[in-house]
Amino acid sequence: MRASRKVRGTILTSLLLGTTSLSMAAYAQDDQSDSVETNEVDEIIVTAPNYVSVGGRSANKADIPLVETPQSVAVISRDMIDLLNFDSLNEAMRYVSGAVGEAFGPDERYDWLTVRGFDPVQFIDGVRAPIASVNNSGTDLYGFESVEILKGSASSLYGESPPGGIVNMTSRRPENDFSAELGFQAGEYNHLQFNGDITGPISDTVSVRLTALYRDRGTQVDFLDSERVYVAPAITFDFSPATSLTLLANFQEDHLDNQSTGFLPAFGTILPNPLGEVPVGRNLGETGVNFFDRKQYSVGYELVHEVNDWLTLEQNMKHFDVEVFSRAIYGAGLLDADFDGVPDDYRTVIRYDFPFNEDIKTTSVDSRANLKFDTGALEHAMIVGVDYRHYNGYSEFGFSLAPSIDLFDPVYDAVVTDDPTIFPFVDETQSQVGVYVQDQIRLDNLIVTLSAREDFFSRDPASSTKTSQDAFSYRAGVNYVFENGITPYVQASKSFSPLAGADFAGNIFEPTTGNQIEGGLKYDGRNLPKGVDLFASAAVYRITQENIATADPDHPGFNIQTGEVEVKGVEVEAAARIYERLSLNAAFTYTDTEVTKSNTANLGKELRAVPRTVASFLADYTFQTGPLAGFGAGVGVRYRGKQFGDVANTFESEAITLFDAIVHYDVNDWRFSVNASNFTDKKFIDRCSSTANCFYGSRRLITGTITRRF
Repeated sequence: MRASRKVRGTILTSLLLGTTSLSMAAYAQDDQSDSVETNEVDEIIVTAPNYVSVGGRSANKADIPLVETPQSVAVISRDMIDLLNFDSLNEAMRYVSGAVGEAFGPDERYDWLTVRGFDPVQFIDGVRAPIASVNNSGTDLYGFESVEILKGSASSLYGESPPGGIVNMTSRRPENDFSAELGFQAGEYNHLQFNGDITGPISDTVSVRLTALYRDRGTQVDFLDSERVYVAPAITFDFSPATSLTLLANFQEDHLDNQSTGFLPAFGTILPNPLGEVPVGRNLGETGVNFFDRKQYSVGYELVHEVNDWLTLEQNMKHFDVEVFSRAIYGAGLLDADFDGVPDDYRTVIRYDFPFNEDIKTTSVDSRANLKFDTGALEHAMIVGVDYRHYNGYSEFGFSLAPSIDLFDPVYDAVVTDDPTIFPFVDETQSQVGVYVQDQIRLDNLIVTLSAREDFFSRDPASSTKTSQDAFSYRAGVNYVFENGITPYVQASKSFSPLAGADFAGNIFEPTTGNQIEGGLKYDGRNLPKGVDLFASAAVYRITQENIATADPDHPGFNIQTGEVEVKGVEVEAAARIYERLSLNAAFTYTDTEVTKSNTANLGKELRAVPRTVASFLADYTFQTGPLAGFGAGVGVRYRGKQFGDVANTFESEAITLFDAIVHYDVNDWRFSVNASNFTDKKFIDRCSSTANCFYGSRRLITGTITRRF
């Protein structure tokens, strides 16, 4: 039985109070040394020393600087997350080029992202997250140290993935120095949150960490309430200077009452409706019937052993378990009984009843050897690895017609029949083995990166025959790092993604493939004065995705693999932190998409819900001297151009400009902040998938935060 909100809040409060007791004890032990250090630097209030990231492991599964990586990579640091008060992956994409979040407006369940026009696959700590019906797990952002967006093909190191890229989240890990924080948030829609994080050594060879969060809030959708519990313990054993083992785990439970995430008709939202405009908070579900429950956990480890100066062995293992139970009565468009494309009365909404449950279990192991050696004048940094993933997925759903509802004067508590009959949707086992190698070859300032991978994967459905396939992927790139840190690069890469199903003749579909060509410039600010951190990049690319399923003109109801999509784009972004005073973020994205081969009405059209132009800029300043020392404020602006709302490109949303703001004050290890996203309360449509499925974007949200750091 699900514990009550009061009980859960008590559990989390007790956990955080325990954290406080432990942190205060450790703080008292180090008080004298901390006081000396504080006196030495009391003119500078350090709040975000790692705001700008110049390195990340996702692009190469190794600690290779971003300027030496022949691919566009964006890293969102914990300092940036904290300063801007992001609480989801959706929000974290706001100031990143090439990536768009909140694709279906605010959603308490999942993070809906696109990268270079495609839905990215999510990874956690370098292994694939437990995904099935959607490409992400909805795991809370508070438990992670950083987010890395690897844009473009990632298959040569990670296996099956879409051509747009992947998103990897790195968990908070134990540290050898003590630190802790306790936080409280309150805001609009009855938002309440308690969170805590503590880490430090418990012996000379063992360090621990505990991260926890409890959140209870309403949303901009009428009657929709959300509750979340998140707990993540971790422990590191330093067996020797050369060997360490980190155990990582997390548990998350979500409950949504009266869930409804949009599914509003286009008439009255993005298109005119003679009866007026649909309110942003309109819930077309059924109160007391709609719900979403999810429990998920993961356990795993990261083992590192330095054999000698030239060989290091690493292994990551993670097991995920996810259970989802949900039911959604949702809007399916305005009544059009004569199918002439014109609503009968512009107010009667057809509804469907859709219960959906799934149970996913995955186990992944990634083992690799990192080698460093020379061959004459050439320096090599090589990775040789094997990863294995085993997946068990079961899902079921029901589907039936539900009572209609009035769009402008909804009456809830309709007579709803018993749950629709549930049918199995997916019941299968999948396995994948990938063998990969990458060699980064350096000759003075010239760097050549070559990687290749062969994957063997199988799908064993309960209702049909087991199938086995294989796929090859690669990445080849060249960087030249000038002494001033400016680095031009070019690369070519290939990705793949399995495609379920078969054609009329029974031939199993081959994986879709993506071919990318990319070139660009990077700069890591290495020659700037001390205290000035900067990373900037610019990229141009072309992606061609082939083997896409499209309608078979000779056999209605079947598909053939002759579809193709081309995406071309330009991306520019920069992040800077100047003397612990000024933080800057800037991003620009231009994306040109076209369906180049298809047997349907989308031939020659742009991809829906992919804006051509996206731009953002953020500036935040903190005073370091005088009576305002510790006080700071910032403002951000986000622009999103027009985007089509259906595959045939018959209508499109308007361009929007949104403004964010932050005010914060740091004093004596306390931080007080107020964040306001979309503070002008702009009302806009975030996305339409058809004339029956439109979603409002996030309205103004003001949140106050109090944090005590130890």
